Amino acid sequence: MAYLTLLGWSFLAATIVPVGSEPALALLVRREYPFWPIVFVATAGNYLGACTTYWLARRAIALLDDRQPPTARRAARLMATRGAPVLLLSWVPVLGDALVAAAGAAGTPFLPFTVWVIIGKFARYVIVAWAVGAV
Repeated sequence: MAYLTLLGWSFLAATIVPVGSEPALALLVRREYPFWPIVFVATAGNYLGACTTYWLARRAIALLDDRQPPTARRAARLMATRGAPVLLLSWVPVLGDALVAAAGAAGTPFLPFTVWVIIGKFARYVIVAWAVGAV
């Protein structure tokens, strides 16, 4: 049940729902759950939440077609100029959600999206879990 809760919180944290997954992760670390399963479950939930945001942005842009707001066009330009590696920052609160949505809006291919998002989110959870366990 603890892992399912962590998965859910991590999923929600990667959407526009204003929750953080770090307290759930920290609680499991403090209760001495195995390190790597905690990190993998949190990463998986957060990645799936990011995929949801990516997909919703991609669909919204497709539905808007020529009526894209200026912010969507700017996000598309950002992704075009900086490329998918900016998704390493997809874990950053607020900014990360915007980057993920921008990737969807810009039509970033799903494979590069996946690679960069997973690397960024995995590294973040390793660092957070390690820091909590080291204290």
